[in-house]
Amino acid sequence: MQGEPTVQGEPAVHDELMALAERLVAAGEQPAPPCPDAVNAAMVRHWTQALGDASGAWEDVAPPAMIQVWSMPGLGAKKAGSVADDPLRLLNENGYTGVVATNCDQTYDRYVKVGERLRSTMRFGGVAGPKRTAMGEGYFVTWFQSWYDEDDRRVAEMLFRVLKFQPKRRGGGGRPSGAKPGKYPLRPTIGLDTRYFWDGVDDGELRVQSCADCGALRHPPGPMCPECHSTNRTYTKASGRGVVHSFVVHHHPPVPGRTPPYVVAVVELEEGVRILGNVIGCEPSEVEVDMPVRVVFQHMDDELVLPQWTPSDAPDPEPPAEEAEPDGLRIELTPTFVIATALATRDFTPVHHDTELARAQGSKDIFVNILTSIGLVQRFALETVPGGELESIRVRLGVPAYAGDTLTLTGERADDRTLTVRGAVSLGDHLTATVTFTEGEAR
Repeated sequence: MQGEPTVQGEPAVHDELMALAERLVAAGEQPAPPCPDAVNAAMVRHWTQALGDASGAWEDVAPPAMIQVWSMPGLGAKKAGSVADDPLRLLNENGYTGVVATNCDQTYDRYVKVGERLRSTMRFGGVAGPKRTAMGEGYFVTWFQSWYDEDDRRVAEMLFRVLKFQPKRRGGGGRPSGAKPGKYPLRPTIGLDTRYFWDGVDDGELRVQSCADCGALRHPPGPMCPECHSTNRTYTKASGRGVVHSFVVHHHPPVPGRTPPYVVAVVELEEGVRILGNVIGCEPSEVEVDMPVRVVFQHMDDELVLPQWTPSDAPDPEPPAEEAEPDGLRIELTPTFVIATALATRDFTPVHHDTELARAQGSKDIFVNILTSIGLVQRFALETVPGGELESIRVRLGVPAYAGDTLTLTGERADDRTLTVRGAVSLGDHLTATVTFTEGEAR
């Protein structure tokens, strides 16, 4: 997101923001609000249960990726003293009301023990922007936080970066009347003529209707064969590969559940029939006629799966469980999981709990918070390297991990101390991360 081109912002707001940022950087390290609770077993248990960490490794110490949880103020608590408060407030007052975390780098000097009471400090890192991003025009705001034990020895440090942006307008301002919270609003009408097709989608198959007498294929499905006029119908499983026959890039009017611009294409299958669908996994400008594509099955919510198209050489956004890499970890992002993990990390930002407010900020649904993302990276790293002791986790977020999707974590050992992690959802890479283990601990 940070590689997007710089744009011309409001000069008065920009100048005031940059002057404020310069003063805050010069002020250096400042005391942060006190940690409301000592490190305790109950919060550790809630966190590990919500994130699915069943290792049982955290009886006497807290998971290191929990470090920010100990200083989160909680619901209804008075939040004061953060070095980022004034820049974030200034941006909010000038229309940059959307917020999404983009980076979190944590370094651990040691694991903290149950019963310890921590204090933290903050220092301001800076502001970059305005920049155009997929979410809207915005500014990147960076700060650092450090945690100390009762003997004033540092136990951890974190870089945290957020994007404050002007939400793009979503025509209609919310979900359509009658749509259920957390459900994708556009749902197919399934009848006797089409049930075979949607049953196939649920099973990960692209089915094409065929004549039971002459074998001719046809799509869309119909009651009678156009070749021999037989009404006897069956279907065949298609290869799921084809080329773009034609396409349009949709900009307007607004469509519920879709954020323009997006590509709607007619795909000609290897079997000869043509099928309509969206092209995902690449920018609209990259789509062209005769581009080879393949089908992928995208989970839109807990119940609905849609066939979509992606470039043939693009990575599979949602591989079936049996095709996942041996070290892969699949997380079903149910609405319950998204909300429960946000609460377990003491993050009460509405975009992780309230579908209406998430959509009002330009999101299609609630999505996983960055504290959960870094916690899942920790879980995956320690399941991949049993007995390893973490020195740092550096996470960069990509596309949102929405409720109803599936997050697949895979990794690769760069060397004895380093693990690179990729977390993919149907939209692409949700995160990339680098995990470092202490020397001599990684096995």
